[in-house]
Formats: sequence, structure tokens, C-alpha cells
Amino acid sequence: MFSAQSPRTLQFPIRAVTSGPRHHFFGYYDKSPWDFSGRWILGLETTFMDRPPTEHDVATIGLIDTARGNAWRPVAETRAWNWQQGCMLQWLDGGRGGEIIFNDRRDGELVARIVHPDAGRERVLGRPVYGVNAAGTHAVSLNFARLHHQRPGYGYAGVDDPWRREDEPAEDGLHAMDLATGQSRLILSIAAAAAFQRRPEFTGRVHRFNHAQFSHDGRRFACLHRCKTPNQEVGDTRLLTLNLDGSALRSLSDHGLVSHYDWRGSDAILAWARRDGLGDHYFLFPDGSGSAQRVGDGVLTCDGHCSFSPDGEWVLTDTYPDTTQHRTLLLYRWATGERIDIGRFHAPPLDWQIRCDLHPRWSPDGRQVCVDSIHEGSRQIYVVDVSEIRAGA
Repeated sequence: MFSAQSPRTLQFPIRAVTSGPRHHFFGYYDKSPWDFSGRWILGLETTFMDRPPTEHDVATIGLIDTARGNAWRPVAETRAWNWQQGCMLQWLDGGRGGEIIFNDRRDGELVARIVHPDAGRERVLGRPVYGVNAAGTHAVSLNFARLHHQRPGYGYAGVDDPWRREDEPAEDGLHAMDLATGQSRLILSIAAAAAFQRRPEFTGRVHRFNHAQFSHDGRRFACLHRCKTPNQEVGDTRLLTLNLDGSALRSLSDHGLVSHYDWRGSDAILAWARRDGLGDHYFLFPDGSGSAQRVGDGVLTCDGHCSFSPDGEWVLTDTYPDTTQHRTLLLYRWATGERIDIGRFHAPPLDWQIRCDLHPRWSPDGRQVCVDSIHEGSRQIYVVDVSEIRAGA
């Protein structure tokens, strides 16, 4: 399954679904911007792309109508967003009920808003969301103000972190939220995470959570527990999983580095990680076994934003810029270990906080992928049809 092969290159048309003069993007790779029908694509619109957003900057949330020439339809605004992950914009239950959810800032506090663009309905929840389960009933929340000062580019401006001076706060951490009632509760504090299977290097570092994602069945979720000194950019990272009530906490990888990941179903996680004696690779971590299996030797050779196709047969990922400042978009066939490069995108150098990663994302039917890119001079959303590859080309 995981043997090395020479990468194959196939070129497919790259179709822009947004255009200037304004800039458009979606955000992170772990959410699909398409609704279940495949007609509507969510996106964000801004008037600039050359600096980090401030507390005064507003991004417009819109719908791209692929049935009407990719017409842009603005539906809301947000004051809680960043270039890497947007505002956690996503459809609830794949859009079957017509609702979207995203983060915003009101009266100096971060909230989540659930909006039905057609019916004009809106609900405001008392916490921002990070991961939302596939059914659209529950979410995991974390401290975006802490991310803003500990990992600039991933948090939101304009909100204070009450625990900024605490390395391991006992009252801050991961919250589970019922999206129907808005009720939430702390299920894993930062202090409790730091105490769990504690390592000597945890002491004297500032701890935080990031990258929370539900398993496919919604029973468990994963997150990254990170800690750093003031001089470190990211710090040490480990991959944790737990139930929505905070029980059955597990550490799947704790060798200093874990980066991007995705659930394979509900019982294993594919992640770019470091393992002592093996170095940095993609590994498959069964949830709970304590084992790790290296994936993609010789073909998946660098960190990327990885995600499984809806049927689990393919991994979609990308690369960071090479020596010619190009990012590669690629597919990895899980059963055979074959890599197929499907696109190269010029990536002019930008400061870290405002860079434009491809962040590739699947359509619900697995026949298309979309990326954010600046290869044509402005930040826009592009779609690539991969149905030919999926059909066995």
C-alpha cells in the first residue's frame, strides 16, 4: 500500500470561480466550501491581501453560484478572520438545511453566527467554533485570542486573552458546544492537557490548542496541543484525541512535531509528524493503539495540507513553495501508493502571516477540488476537475 513510485504528472484545466478586482478565498483545508448539491461554493471577499487583518477590517461572506456563471452573492460580514483559516466558514450538515456557520466579533467578544441566507434567519452563539461535526449539531471551541498572540495568523484581532500571562491556565481550553442551544462547557483545560503524560520540556512554556477536527462519526475529535518559548515560532506539538465529553483522552504522537492531519474514517489519523528514529514523514496513527505506520515513502516527501476523498480512496495534498516558488497540487492513491501531480501554482513570496497556501479541499462527490491561489496576481478561488482520475485514468 505504501511503496514508493515515481510521481506521474497529469495536467487539468484550472478554472477560476472568483475574479478581481477584489480578493477571494475560503480558508483551511479541513472543510469543504461546497454544499451537498455541488452548486454553491462558500467564500470570503476582501479589498486587500498585502497585510494581516486588523480589528477594523471586515470580510464579506458570499455564495458562488456555479449554475449561474459563478455569480457572487454576498450574504453576511465578519470581523473575526485571518488569511490562513478564514472565519471557520462552513455549511451545517452539508447545507441540507440551508444554514452556514462562521465566527464573528461583537461588542469585543468572539461569537459564532448561524445564518440561513435564503430565509433571513440568524442565531448568535456565545463562543466561536473551530471544529463542527458532520451532522451540524455540536462544535468544539478554543481560544482564538490566545492563538493571535502565540501563533499570529491563526487567531483574531481585537479580543483580549484573559489568560495571556498564564502558561497553563486551568480555566481556558477546549469547550464542547451544543449548536441547538448554544450551551457549552470546558471539557479539557490547557492545564489538564499539560499534566497529561507530562514531559519535562512542558515547564516554562506557554501552552495552547489548535486544529480541532471531528472524526467522521462525530464521536471523537482530535486536536494539536502545542507549547513554546517566546523565541520559538511553533514549539513542540503532540496529537491528542478525546470524546466530546472530555473522556478517553489519548496521545497518538508525542515526538515533538505534528503538523497537518486528517481522519481516515473514525478510527485512524493520517498526519505529517516526527517519530524518534524515523524522522519526519506522513504516518497513519490508529486511534488508541499506540502504533504508527509510515505512508508514502519516496513520494510524499514533505508536509502538506492532507485530506481523504469522501470515499477514502485518495489523499489530496499540496506542497510548500519549491526553489522556483511553485506549489504542487497532488493526489495519492491509497491502495497503490501512486502519486499523481495535478497542478503547479506560482507563489510569489509573502510574509508568513499573509501567505496564500493552496489548502486544497474536496467537493462532496469527490469529483472536484478547489484551492486558494495568488498565481495570477490576486487572491482567488480555483477549481480543478479530477473526475477523470477518479474514473481510473
